[in-house]
Amino acid sequence: MTAPAERLPRLLALVPYLLARPGVPVAEAARDFDVTEAQLRRDLELLWVCGLPGHGPGDLIDLSFDGDTIAVTYDAGISRPLRLTSDEALALVVALRTLADVPGLAGRDAVERALAKVEMAAGGAVEASRGVAVRMESAERTLALVQQALDQGRAMHLTYYVATRDESTERDVDPMRLLLVEGRSYLEAWCRRAEGVRLFRLDRIDDVRVLEEKALPPADAMPRDLAGGIFRPSAEHTAVTLRLSGAARWVADYYSCDEVRELPDGELLVTLRVADTMWVRQLALGTGSAGTIASPQWLADEVRDEAGRAVAAYGCAVASES
Repeated sequence: MTAPAERLPRLLALVPYLLARPGVPVAEAARDFDVTEAQLRRDLELLWVCGLPGHGPGDLIDLSFDGDTIAVTYDAGISRPLRLTSDEALALVVALRTLADVPGLAGRDAVERALAKVEMAAGGAVEASRGVAVRMESAERTLALVQQALDQGRAMHLTYYVATRDESTERDVDPMRLLLVEGRSYLEAWCRRAEGVRLFRLDRIDDVRVLEEKALPPADAMPRDLAGGIFRPSAEHTAVTLRLSGAARWVADYYSCDEVRELPDGELLVTLRVADTMWVRQLALGTGSAGTIASPQWLADEVRDEAGRAVAAYGCAVASES
């Protein structure tokens, strides 16, 4: 099983690759993509449920297996040149211009090259886009104050929403840098409350105030290595094992897992590490019987009790209405 960050580019490249090599042996394709044959077959199984909106017959990518060879019999329009309507071109130009203006953006040159190509192809839609103003008042204020604190080397006070615990927290931080990772803007800072380097999503900062005092992160406060993604599981995080049936198998592809094991009944047993169990509780409750917690037992018991209380409350509500 490969990480989503590695798998998505491979899936996007697979269809053009197969279109250019009809009847290519699975073993050869696996070598070209530097994956095992088993992983390539899992990728091909996922492609079968990808395609155009509607997701019905004639909308999804279709593949043909002949022994150990494979070919694309329907590409869901991937081979057709992209044609944008004026509205689509306008939306894309405005989005790219907004993205290019984000401070700290990594790969800005790639965004600007893409923008130049779209503007050239869009023609009249580009002129219309100059009269479009993107309203992001709260986000703009937060971004401006974070940039100000970084430029002036000053500390900040944040009112920050912690989604995994569904609570708002107050904390003073020493800003270190502004980042754009996986399409989201983050402030990396030394958090005095946690006494460690933390990443704060800008869209979860409810209020921000630049303080008069200087930002003085400890000398040993090092920027985090984000090459492997935002969340980096460590040994001290809680190991949680989930049992996933068909409707919840996506969890194994979406989250970084320590281990993924296919069971004889077709279900998956996955182990992952979590810094806070709140989100995995919500995941288990949201997936119902398709995603259950196998261990630790104390967490499984707590989720089962919480589900029981919810069902009981729902029963009382229905009874009172009848």
